[in-house]
Amino acid sequence: MIVPVLKKGSELKFSDLSNGFLVLIDKPVDWTSFDVCKKIRNTIGMKKVGHAGTLDPFATGLLLIGAGKGTKMMTEFSQASKKYEALIQFGKESDSYDITGKIVNEQEDFNLDYSQIEEVVESMSGEIEQTPPMFSAKKVKGKALYKYARQGIEIERKAVKVRIIESKINFWEKPFLKMNLHVSKGTYIRSYAHDLGKALHVPALLKELQRTQVDNFLLEDSFTIEEFCTFWEKVAA
Repeated sequence: MIVPVLKKGSELKFSDLSNGFLVLIDKPVDWTSFDVCKKIRNTIGMKKVGHAGTLDPFATGLLLIGAGKGTKMMTEFSQASKKYEALIQFGKESDSYDITGKIVNEQEDFNLDYSQIEEVVESMSGEIEQTPPMFSAKKVKGKALYKYARQGIEIERKAVKVRIIESKINFWEKPFLKMNLHVSKGTYIRSYAHDLGKALHVPALLKELQRTQVDNFLLEDSFTIEEFCTFWEKVAA
């Protein structure tokens, strides 16, 4: 099924969009992916609105939204590879593997140099096994892992195979490492940060995350939520 794709600068008419479409949204920090869908749903007046690939509230970047008949394409794009820019902080570990969680381990005095990090990053390329974090929406026995975690219950999770298609170090300035990552579906960047720290014997967590690409769709072509609302007011007038 082919539906129109709304990008920044699109000049489509309302009649082109009335049956459904895809829209590229730059999700702001502190919004859930559901919050974005709800805002889009209320703005356009369509009941069917969904997204491809959840972004955690602290993360920002490209969220692919389907509306109307566009929702039928969400499963396809959820399976697509994705690209991220990640900021990893060494010296701290949290229960959620990111900056929003409870700090469970700290190590102020540690020595890491670029060559050590580069070697481990290289070893974590290609197909790897990754254990989903407890604070995730992945379900075990029909219940999301984060619900167990909030009750203080640790559930045994099976490692799954994911693929790190490409990993590039942008800079290293202790305690921060910025990376670009191109990964297969189902890859948790929080788990990647956690596992990188384990491999280097230094606590680590994900401090910032921005999704820059889903399939062939780019963040630079996306609307902010405010821009989309303004666009819709004009096109629907």
